[in-house]
Amino acid sequence: MPFTGNEDHTISLEDAAEMTERYRVSAGAAAFLGGYFSKKALNKILGQSSCVGIRIYNGTNETGDRNFVLVGVKADGEDMTGGELAEYATGCPPFCPVSSELTGTA
Repeated sequence: MPFTGNEDHTISLEDAAEMTERYRVSAGAAAFLGGYFSKKALNKILGQSSCVGIRIYNGTNETGDRNFVLVGVKADGEDMTGGELAEYATGCPPFCPVSSELTGTA
């Protein structure tokens, strides 16, 4: 499947809140809810020549904690594994927003 970098991934807050709630219910109280990546890290990936987007992989670090690995994606759908990668999101928990519909705290 070819990618253009202009695919629409828009979702309403209501739908996003429902999706994250379903995950929280199924994953349990100690679940890894999400992670923060800086603008700098994202721009390093997106700024690569031929990069049209980012793919996010689930991973587990050396201590067994869940995390994400981010990689650039080319128009042909292939990962840019020879380029910039990002890992070790600042995890939620413990670094969650005080009030957000997406964590069930609003």
